Amino acid sequence: MSSSASKWRSSRLDKLGSSIFAEISRGKSEARQRGIDVISLDIGTPALPPAEEVRSALASASMDERNYGYPGTQGSERFRTTVATWFEHRFGVKLDPDKEILSLMGTQDGLAHLALAVTDPGDGALLPDPGYPVYQAGLAVAGVETIPLPLLEENGYLPDFDSVPDEAWRKAKFMLLNYPSNPLSAVADLAFYEKAVRVAKERGVLLVSDNAYSEMAFDGFRPPSVLEVPGAMDVAIEFHSMSKSFHLAGARIGFAVGNREVLETLASLKGNIDFGVFQAVQEAAVAALEKDMTDPAPAFELYECRRDLFLAELDKHGWSIPRSKATMFVWAPVPSGWTSRDFAEQLLESTGVAVIPGNAFGSRGEGYVRLALVEPEERLLEAAARIGRFLREAGEV
Repeated sequence: MSSSASKWRSSRLDKLGSSIFAEISRGKSEARQRGIDVISLDIGTPALPPAEEVRSALASASMDERNYGYPGTQGSERFRTTVATWFEHRFGVKLDPDKEILSLMGTQDGLAHLALAVTDPGDGALLPDPGYPVYQAGLAVAGVETIPLPLLEENGYLPDFDSVPDEAWRKAKFMLLNYPSNPLSAVADLAFYEKAVRVAKERGVLLVSDNAYSEMAFDGFRPPSVLEVPGAMDVAIEFHSMSKSFHLAGARIGFAVGNREVLETLASLKGNIDFGVFQAVQEAAVAALEKDMTDPAPAFELYECRRDLFLAELDKHGWSIPRSKATMFVWAPVPSGWTSRDFAEQLLESTGVAVIPGNAFGSRGEGYVRLALVEPEERLLEAAARIGRFLREAGEV
């Protein structure tokens, strides 16, 4: 970068996580320029549009001239009341719509701003490793130290709280957990959250749960909310997304629930940054939540079917991958002798199949790649066939 360009670039941007996402995007463009048919299994873009009644609610509300004023940071009363009703329906937890629910422009909005609201420069926060890159980006902007919370396959990708040094607990202002997990596709039960709440209280840290994939678990498992644990409201907040399960990614809406003081603090920050979610988008979210309570069309069924199809086909081609337990992702160990990045780059260059190397999600992601089940079934079968040919030509099978 030239000196004239760097003059206008904050050093914070150098801490915003891996550049591999941009590199894979460039690789896809270059492959297409060479005439290669690219199959994008890299980015977790929802596979379906919202339900027709949800789109109709959005269209109708967008024509209402009353919806073009500033909507307000907290979210409309109708949106918050519907969230409260859905949350009790889904998790059996009663929320105060006025104090315990905050609208967001997607969970990424809330997660990225959280550290700015609840920490000071020099504080620390415990983040999952591997974990979603926006977690670390939020800390970098706030000047907060990232304290890795190792997630190991032999532990079911659940953290060992007892192995965290006392010094780390003293420095940490909050601990972030993400189940169902992106990128790991791991899940956690209520007993785990009971332990996490107990540890958070003992250590005096805020417990932050990213539950963006709460409606996308497989094999009959229903992910719990941390707020189901008695006393969790004292130390915990939870983020929920309308993007994945309700196919509203482009609409940018989600919500945070939980501890009143923390939500008030986050709302205070966001009130100085934005003026809330467009009212028509809130109406679409209301329609989506109401439909889910009366006539559900669970998104997990689509991805569970794709998981079964894709992994079975890859197994036929010599790549056996553990069955993902949730989300739209597969977390796959790369063949012996490859680094995550080399495998992803060579796979894209040779076959046109784009995946994300695991080390983009943290140092403990090395040795894995993440594949997103976002293509139609026939394209997943084609991707599996190309991967099989790649592995055979590389002498891996």
